[in-house]
Amino acid sequence: MTRVNRDDIEAALAKVIDEESGKDVVSAGIVQGLVVREGHVGFSLEVDPAKGAAKEPLRAACEAAAKKVPGVLSVTAVLTAHRGTAQAPARPGAHTHAQEAPRPPQGTVAIPGVKAILAVASGKGGVGKSTVAVNLALALAKLGRRVGLLDADIYGPSVPRMMGLTGKPESKDGKKLLPKEKYGIKTMSIGYLVNEDTPMIWRGPMVQSALTQMMSDVEWGELDVLIVDMPPGTGDAQLTMAQRVPLAGAIVVSTPQEIALIDARKGFAMFEKTHVPVFGIVENMAWFAVPGTGERSYIFGEGGARRMAAKLGCDFLGEIPLHMSIREKSDSGEPVVATAPESEEARPFIEIARRVGEHLDRAAGGGARKAPAISIED
Repeated sequence: MTRVNRDDIEAALAKVIDEESGKDVVSAGIVQGLVVREGHVGFSLEVDPAKGAAKEPLRAACEAAAKKVPGVLSVTAVLTAHRGTAQAPARPGAHTHAQEAPRPPQGTVAIPGVKAILAVASGKGGVGKSTVAVNLALALAKLGRRVGLLDADIYGPSVPRMMGLTGKPESKDGKKLLPKEKYGIKTMSIGYLVNEDTPMIWRGPMVQSALTQMMSDVEWGELDVLIVDMPPGTGDAQLTMAQRVPLAGAIVVSTPQEIALIDARKGFAMFEKTHVPVFGIVENMAWFAVPGTGERSYIFGEGGARRMAAKLGCDFLGEIPLHMSIREKSDSGEPVVATAPESEEARPFIEIARRVGEHLDRAAGGGARKAPAISIED
């Protein structure tokens, strides 16, 4: 297999001419964040945000040029705002280093018609956060709310598979995407736009641009709440959400064992520092019902998340058992709350949704939270 490197990609991109400047995209300084890893290529094109739509053919041409390089397996190219732009961009690039100045003013992402945005987060992967986010969204809809679900896990999108949705979203005007709908929920995910087997190797600015576009460039319509399934950890995506989006609140998902709780505390602290109210903590995989007897087996420990919630002074929203049918239905695109809402397995999600709904109502009574400015230091 031919091994491709940065020089190969830059040479290919140097053949693509930007008609506006008359220069190739490399010498014009448009190409940023180029990453080449094991045949997979990712980069962004920094352009004037007012000309974003007009630059789409240029983005497509660059992607096509890179794909022709021998040894390239996949290419992901996105448009981001030019870092010299004076106005708050619709598709912002973002700087994550204190010495990268000047920094363009940051405005909040406008999502017309969406009353509240709620982040579902975890400090680490593997705790079932996406399962909780999907079933929570469905449970809130069962309780009468108009709900949207945004899959913000750029590196490992799960919503398409869990909701049983495939194919690319449509657009009526060529500018805004229409969310894909199922079970009464409007959804959007990077998984609809990128092949499931394509590894995501994006850098911070590309992640932030993709998240912003999935929020502001989607025709969400009228929603009572937009649930955001966050990627695990406390990196670029979380900072983008906290800085650019007026979150009504956040939910932290953890499992009972101490190693997961340590990371969950970090997630809680991040939201606290960015002034995002934490509605509470959900303990997933809380216990396992022994087949035949129904006896509860606390295989990951007992009550760890409940104790942590008490220590941190936030609500404990509920515990979800480790149940085979929850996993099987998620894998098959038939989430338990949608397909078996009266079942014992769905009941914890419904109860958690009731408590979350109370928090949403209180948050609405207190007015919208302004997105905070974040200072990132060395």
